Amino acid sequence: MKVPVKDQYLINPSLVFFIVHSMQIGVGVLGFQRYVAIYTEQDSWITVLIAGATIHIVIWIMYKMLNKEQGDIISIHENVFGKWIGGLLSFLFMLYLIALGITILRTFIEVLQVWMFPLMKTWTFSLVYLIAIYYIIAGGFRTVVGACFLGVVIPFYLIFTFLAPLEFANFRNLLPVFDHSIKETLSSFKTMTLSYLGFELLLVYYPFIKKPETSQKWAHYGNLFTVILYLYLMLITLVYFTPEHLKRTIWATLTMWKIIKFPFVERFEYIGIASWVVVILPNLCLAFWAASRTAKRLFNVKQKKVLIAILTITLIANTLLRDRASIDLLNSRVSKIGLYFIYGYIPFLFVCFSFINKVRKKT
Repeated sequence: MKVPVKDQYLINPSLVFFIVHSMQIGVGVLGFQRYVAIYTEQDSWITVLIAGATIHIVIWIMYKMLNKEQGDIISIHENVFGKWIGGLLSFLFMLYLIALGITILRTFIEVLQVWMFPLMKTWTFSLVYLIAIYYIIAGGFRTVVGACFLGVVIPFYLIFTFLAPLEFANFRNLLPVFDHSIKETLSSFKTMTLSYLGFELLLVYYPFIKKPETSQKWAHYGNLFTVILYLYLMLITLVYFTPEHLKRTIWATLTMWKIIKFPFVERFEYIGIASWVVVILPNLCLAFWAASRTAKRLFNVKQKKVLIAILTITLIANTLLRDRASIDLLNSRVSKIGLYFIYGYIPFLFVCFSFINKVRKKT
C-alpha cells in the first residue's frame, strides 16, 4: 500500500548516501576495534569486510520489499500479518528505535564523563542535547537529512588524523593472515555487525524519497563508504597496537588521538570528542524521528506530541543509567535485538511478504 507524502517533504535519492552512512557511524567507532579483535586479533580486518558484505545483502532484501510495497515497514506489516498483529510488530519496532536512541546518547555521555568532564551530570547534557534534537526534528524530515549531511561533511577532516599513528606502526602485526577458526570468525563477525546497525531505518523513511527505486544504489554506496572507513580504522589500529594491548584498550580510537600534539592543543582527543557531537546528532535525530513517525502512523496522533513524550522518556532513562555495568548491559541487549532484527526478522519478513504476494497473484 503506497504511503502518500507531499512533494515538499521529499528528498533527493542521492541523499540516502548520507542518511545510511551517518546512521552507521556513531559512538561505536570510538571503541569497536577491541571487541572485534578479542576473537580474531590480526584477522579482524577480514571480519570488517565480511560483515559489510552481508549488510549489502540485507539492504537488497529491504529494497525488494519496499519497492514492491511502495510504503514503509508499517504498511508491509499490515499487508503480511493484518492490522492487529502487524500493528503490534510495528509497535515493537518503535520501542527498538527508542531504545537505540537512548543507548547512543547514554554511551556518548559516558565518553564525555570518562575523558573530559568527570563531574558532569548526566541529565544536564541530556536535556540540552535533547532540546536541540527536538528543534531539528520539529523542522521536518528534510531538516533531519540536513543534519545527516553536516554530520558526514563537518567531521570529515578527522579521517586524516588517523594517519598520525602510522609513525609508530608495525606492519608485522597483520601476520599471519587467516589464522583463526570459523567459530572465532563468526564470534568476531557478530560483534562487528553491531557497528553497522542503523541502516534499517530505511524501512521508515523510504516513502520520503523521490523516485525511491532509484535510491538503492545510493544506499549501497553509503554502506560501502562505511565499510571502507571501518576497514581503514581497523588496519591502522592493528598496526599501532599489539593484540594484547588492544584487548586492554576500551576506547582505541580515542587512545590513538592522544599521540597527536599541536603547539596550541595539548590533548587532541578533546577536539575529536567535541567534533563527535556533530556525528552523534544525526544518529539521534533519525532514531527519534523514525520512532515518532511510527507512532504517528500507528496511533494517528501528532508527531510533535509523541516526540516530546519520547524525549522525556529518554531523559529519564539516561538519568537512571548511572554506572558502567548498566550502560554495558543496555548496549549488549539493544545490539543483540538489532542483530536478530537485521539477520533474522528482515529475511523472515521478506519470505512471508513474497509468499503472500505470490498467493494473492494466483487468486
